[in-house]
Amino acid sequence: SVSRASPNLTFVPACLPPDPAEVEELQHFVSNSKRLFVMTGAGISTESGIPDYRSEGVGLYARTDRRPVQHAEFVRSASARQRYWARNFVGWPQFSSHQPNTAHLVLRDWEKLGKLHWLVTQNVDALHTKAGSQRMTELHGCTHRVFCLACGDRILRSELQEHFEALNPTWKAEAFGVAPDGDVFLTDEQVRSFQVPACRKCGGILKPDVTFFGDTVSQEKVSFVHQRLAESDSMLVAGSSMQVYSGYRFALAAREKKLPIAVLNIGPTRLDHFASLKLNSRCGELLPLIV
Repeated sequence: SVSRASPNLTFVPACLPPDPAEVEELQHFVSNSKRLFVMTGAGISTESGIPDYRSEGVGLYARTDRRPVQHAEFVRSASARQRYWARNFVGWPQFSSHQPNTAHLVLRDWEKLGKLHWLVTQNVDALHTKAGSQRMTELHGCTHRVFCLACGDRILRSELQEHFEALNPTWKAEAFGVAPDGDVFLTDEQVRSFQVPACRKCGGILKPDVTFFGDTVSQEKVSFVHQRLAESDSMLVAGSSMQVYSGYRFALAAREKKLPIAVLNIGPTRLDHFASLKLNSRCGELLPLIV
């Protein structure tokens, strides 16, 4: 049931094909796991054409001096929200059309087969949901949902796109490059006349249902994920350098519980010095080889 569509390697760092001995090691690791806890990061979605932040040579930080919006800035500044939403409005049609790649589908199939106990993704792109994963937590939320900071009302991001179009019937902007998390690069001049809708229920500020940089994941969600980890007997990290503490804390907890940890990521990670197994391969190339 795994699609064999060609991966998009534009934002994937160069790496060697999987080593047969490493494939065998990961096969052994997965076969020995009865309740596998999987955490994914941006490196699992790069093969779907979505750039990440940190990949060497091809990530946003390597290609530009731009940085993602900070939570405090978004909440405090109307101009920051205008800039964010203008860029997001232009990028949304392309970002929302991205489809799961082979790695997402393999993890869905592992869940169906009972190999995967719980999946936690640090991504906000909804690709695991599109793939059909159900035993899953979106640690940092999802860009496909929007909520009001004042009253908590929620709407779909696709519905908000229609509100943007109604408010900005003649506004047009040409994008200068694609960034992670669904936005694009625009000039200040392009952004200046963009109109941002308020919450239709209370007039409050609308924000994507994601954890921006500088914000924290809710304690309720963190506790829930810790419970799923406590039920697990091993941990696989796929496509993440684990530089962000909100995800890294669960690897630390797994180490404390003495769970075996396998890491599949192109490039170094924060787990390399204590992982049981480290594989430097593409997720979409190696995971389908595991049966």
